[in-house]
Amino acid sequence: MVVVDRLLVQLLRMVDAIPEPPPPSSRGRGRPLVYPERFFVKVLVFMILRRLHRVHEAFTVLSYPSADILEIRAVLFPGGKLPSRRTFERRLKRLPDQLPAQICSLGTHLLKLYRPWEHSGRAVAIDSTPLRAQGSPWHKADREAGHLPNTNIDTDAHWTKSGWHGWVYGYKLHLVTTVAAVWIPLAARLRPANEADNILAQEILLDLPSEPRFVLGDSQYNTEDLHRFCAEHGRTLIASHRGKHPRTDPGKDVRRIFHTLRGIAMENFNSLYKAINDARRPLPTRGLINTQRFALGAVLVYQLALLHRFHCGEPHQQGIKALIRAA
Repeated sequence: MVVVDRLLVQLLRMVDAIPEPPPPSSRGRGRPLVYPERFFVKVLVFMILRRLHRVHEAFTVLSYPSADILEIRAVLFPGGKLPSRRTFERRLKRLPDQLPAQICSLGTHLLKLYRPWEHSGRAVAIDSTPLRAQGSPWHKADREAGHLPNTNIDTDAHWTKSGWHGWVYGYKLHLVTTVAAVWIPLAARLRPANEADNILAQEILLDLPSEPRFVLGDSQYNTEDLHRFCAEHGRTLIASHRGKHPRTDPGKDVRRIFHTLRGIAMENFNSLYKAINDARRPLPTRGLINTQRFALGAVLVYQLALLHRFHCGEPHQQGIKALIRAA
């Protein structure tokens, strides 16, 4: 009789397939880590899949001595021994700093497996999408006066104005994804909503592998500095122009095609991401660190689902929301 691991366990084991990001040039101060970072990446994947958004909730669930939890604990920590609560909290608090490198590493691995640009141009789309903060908004006048009128305000969040969403108090998820038949996130950041897209773009684009040759963005990214930055790294930035319509310059028809391709990839991925994680509602977390852990962890879970689909020989994106929810 062949015993097949549950879907949750399969996805947790997929974390071991993520290529290790390059180690730091020098070891930090303090004692060496007892538990490798990968163990807590698995814990985060478990938290996202089980919708446990608070660290103490995850620790309490994993401490429960049921057969199912003992099986999962054995996958998370060899031998099944759970770290102390303090270690658990401290390591998960540090994890958001490591997630961009994990996402970049797994995204590059997925590129090699799926080869999405085999029959198309090597283009990526860059964009940000606002995520509403939990609790009441902190209005500008109160923030400038240092007055906190409500204790449920997320003070790490900030305001942004979107042409589609209007004014939003919260955060922005900045993403780079492939423009191809399969949407593979290659880089991600989560920052307060008031940080400019074009300034953070340089940091995000540095994470990309060498393959992409075209970077597609909206008008927020159409700056001389970003054009120069992309050119220095062997890429061409194609971004919408600002100003009134209709455009009359000779490049408008070409830009319209690229803008359509960018929208198909990025807008659809953002919509899928929010549908999977209920992110059209206010976020389930509060504070920058907790929100980074949730938002970036959800990107990593999507990548792991793509990896699982590839190894199972199943259609890459069809039904991926159901797959993640079923875990």
